[in-house]
Amino acid sequence: MTRDEAFLQFLLRMGDNTLILGHRVSEWCGHSPVLEEDIALANTALDLIGQTQFWLGLAGEVQGNGQSADDLAFLRDVWDFRNILLVEVPNGDFGRTLMRQFLFDAWHAIQLGRLMTSSDTRVAAIAEKTSKEVAYHLERSADTVVGLGDGTEESHRRMQEALDYLWPYVGEMFQSDAVDAEMVAAGIAPDPASLRGEYDALIERILADATLTIPDSRFGHRGGRTGKMHTEHLGHLLTQMQWLQRAYPGSNW
Repeated sequence: MTRDEAFLQFLLRMGDNTLILGHRVSEWCGHSPVLEEDIALANTALDLIGQTQFWLGLAGEVQGNGQSADDLAFLRDVWDFRNILLVEVPNGDFGRTLMRQFLFDAWHAIQLGRLMTSSDTRVAAIAEKTSKEVAYHLERSADTVVGLGDGTEESHRRMQEALDYLWPYVGEMFQSDAVDAEMVAAGIAPDPASLRGEYDALIERILADATLTIPDSRFGHRGGRTGKMHTEHLGHLLTQMQWLQRAYPGSNW
């Protein structure tokens, strides 16, 4: 694998994470429990899609075959996506959605913090710009997890069930492979495994405040970020997200 090939894979991973999570969060539009949360989740989804434009736009530039961010978002099939499995699982209830958001936001904030010192100035610039949005995402999702976890008996039960369900998907964010080794060697991105200590410290502090118990397991589902294996849910998501461009190829407005 050449450095350019590894760089492309890294950019697809970053962009696909925000794209797929952005679409998942957008599914709450018009269905949230209260109007304020409906607006907040819609704004989060818009932020994530905006970040996707940066990452996939640069991926198209690096790939060099004239593909735009839109092309990469709407014209690839399941096996071409490089997002982690965590972001593609269905929303479930409001508690599960916000728990997933928190688990992702904590990693995302730490990752962008490291990428701001990337040797690639384009990556550093994207990280600098998007880190401000992600800092807010993390603050909001952490506050909500604490509020629901340390809330009523029912909200606590639901948040613990959400954590138990999602925890096996967390480990994939810290698994390293040849792509990561190339990015570390080039000074472009950190080794994912090197983020785990800071992540665990943050997660443990917030979940303690939420009176929630972290599952005693380091097992992690894998396959999403390499494209080797996605859940069955991604294909269903893409049939909705890509429908217009698939039904009317090349349409624009």
